[in-house]
Amino acid sequence: MAKKKLGDDELKKYFFDSKHRNKILKKKFIQNKVGWLVGGGIALILFIVFIVYIYSGLPSLEELENPRPQLATKVYSADGELIGKFFIENRVQTDIDSVPQYLVDALISTEDRNYYDHWGVDLSRFVKAMIKNVFTFSREGASTITQQLAKNLYDLKTRRESQIDVAVRKLREWISAVQIEKRFTKKEILELYLNVSYFGKSAYGIEAAARAYFGKSAAELTLPEAALFVALLKSPRDYDPARNMDRAIARRNLVMHNMVVTGMLSEDKYNKLKQEPIVLAEGHSNVANTEAPYFLEYVRKQMISISDKHGYDLYRDGLNIYTTLDLGMQRIANKVAAQHIEEYQKLFAKYWKWDKNAALLTELLDVSIKNSREYITAETSKDKAEIYNKLKSNENFIDSVKTASTKIEVGFVVIDPKTGYIKAMVGGANLEFGRGLNHVTGIRRQPGSAFKPFVYSTAIENGYFPAYTLLNQKFDFNGWSPSNSDDEYSGYETMRWGLAHSVNVMTGRMTISDIAPPKQVVKIAQRMGIHSHLDAVPSIALGTSEVTPLEITSAYGTIVNNGVHVEPISIIMVEDQNGIVIEEYKPEHVQAISPQTASIMTNMLEEVVTSGTGIGVRNYFQYPAAGKTGTTQEYSDAWFVGFTPDLVAGVWVGFDDHRVKFTDWYGQGAKAALPIWAMFMEGAYKEFNIPVSYFELANGVEEATFCKTSMDQGDSRLATQYCTDSVYVDLVNVKKMPQQCDIHTSKNKIIQENKQGETDW
Repeated sequence: MAKKKLGDDELKKYFFDSKHRNKILKKKFIQNKVGWLVGGGIALILFIVFIVYIYSGLPSLEELENPRPQLATKVYSADGELIGKFFIENRVQTDIDSVPQYLVDALISTEDRNYYDHWGVDLSRFVKAMIKNVFTFSREGASTITQQLAKNLYDLKTRRESQIDVAVRKLREWISAVQIEKRFTKKEILELYLNVSYFGKSAYGIEAAARAYFGKSAAELTLPEAALFVALLKSPRDYDPARNMDRAIARRNLVMHNMVVTGMLSEDKYNKLKQEPIVLAEGHSNVANTEAPYFLEYVRKQMISISDKHGYDLYRDGLNIYTTLDLGMQRIANKVAAQHIEEYQKLFAKYWKWDKNAALLTELLDVSIKNSREYITAETSKDKAEIYNKLKSNENFIDSVKTASTKIEVGFVVIDPKTGYIKAMVGGANLEFGRGLNHVTGIRRQPGSAFKPFVYSTAIENGYFPAYTLLNQKFDFNGWSPSNSDDEYSGYETMRWGLAHSVNVMTGRMTISDIAPPKQVVKIAQRMGIHSHLDAVPSIALGTSEVTPLEITSAYGTIVNNGVHVEPISIIMVEDQNGIVIEEYKPEHVQAISPQTASIMTNMLEEVVTSGTGIGVRNYFQYPAAGKTGTTQEYSDAWFVGFTPDLVAGVWVGFDDHRVKFTDWYGQGAKAALPIWAMFMEGAYKEFNIPVSYFELANGVEEATFCKTSMDQGDSRLATQYCTDSVYVDLVNVKKMPQQCDIHTSKNKIIQENKQGETDW
């Protein structure tokens, strides 16, 4: 409200009449006093409310001595068997007197040099840090060890904090720190701190951390090892030696240098200790031993987003995860994959010659030496050169590089095509190590001829049919001139024959014409389940775009599932520790191709197994089956993807290093990958007594047998081909049939003939 202005008479009265002036001043004084009292009262009430709010949010100090139970999350297979757990190392309590004194010295010299002189909060350090942060725009911390201990009482994992949240929490930490100092001695605070701090690798407490990183107790730690743990307190991720060895060593050495500054370590001893490498223990994992390590890791990665969404801790909240895995099938998959890879590793060693790959060995040694711990930790160029030359001539080191680089890897996955459930997953040759590269989900490789079914599916969708003929001769299309793998060519052959025998030039002719244009191939392949980027170029016919084994296997499942793509899933349901359902999962469905196209493709892929490149399946498995082999250029990658009416499975076999390749015929998909698929199917059908079932034709697709009655061409081979070739025609889309043919239908079959009554194409 605007102030009221005084008139001339009132001004004269105010200045010349003292009683009137005092009366006005007294009135204003009373008004101001009331205003101040009201404002002060409101401020006092707000302050009291704020203090109550601050104190009401203080956690109990009992939690420091008695941390909440850490319940492992259990993962179950589809048949109810426990396949693994996710958990945090138990907090193994350790007495402060049992840890080396230099661990305590390193901690105090780095984190809180005035530890024994403050009452929980170091005000002088706080003020200095704030001034430095303002003028240098840095972010120097000022938390004492006691404040850091208090911080452990506040769970910040389930939400993001605003600036107000941070300020409130900091104030509460200060109050908690003061309370801790009142309740515990300095020695007890150090013991609590070392027992509850997080050091990475899912290890809480110095004892669990010592076992996780170095495989020893805290009492056995050396000074550099103790210094590393103090370094990890700043950021377990950034200074994890397994991830960032250089940064870990630099931070560890800084901690030891702080001990020199504070007089807790001599300069000479520091100069000696800082040269020591960090040697970690092998084999730690926060995932329990399991027969399905790669599947379990795949589930864990998916659960990260689920845990964040619902505010659960995967490692401490005792969740129950029900998955799609069939543990019986997983055991069979493990067995056949290991058996085949072991045999193939010996076969590869027989044919691979290092003297013919000397340049590659030089490159591999160079990279391996420069990534070695000895080389990385060397400080001077002279030291690095000495280490380089030493390792370059070390026979044991050279042999280890040779062995690692020529290790054959495998990716094998089994899916129920109707539900999308992943039934088994072998992500690598080392079945005891599930935290490495998953060769089912984590690699993208060219599928070679295993991609051809997507080209043929496009052609069938466009109205072409298995007996449609293409010229099996080389061509040149704008500089692209593919060759057949056997370098053999003939005349016109049917599409059915071309797919069965994986004829490159015939498939190539499809993508340079309107039979299967590349853009259409990409669109259909993506609808069928390929999520990786595909280049819409003619060479897509030969599988030049990279895909993952999981997605191409899932896409093959679309064919056997009447053209319906079901996105693969691994998790069915997640419950909390009380059995309350947190989330349920159902696969996504899409009609990718018509049931008629899917039925025709199934029949054509059956012939691959019956008489084509996949005939090797019959050495192991006699039930109805269909599939396709794939071999990339220079035998880099070997594939076999196939299905029965009940299961679809895909196999990739190759090397992590693209420069290492199979050297000859044994690197074909039919040799290197197919046996794993066939042995698995044989074992699974026998073990689980899966009844024999057959592929069925979709409505609108009928079988007709054609015989070439005219022998004018004098080509008896073609006559035999036509007489034995079953042709399937989509009634809805027959416009691409030869113009000289008429279409006749009857109740049970489709008859296609020319005007002379001959099927002479």
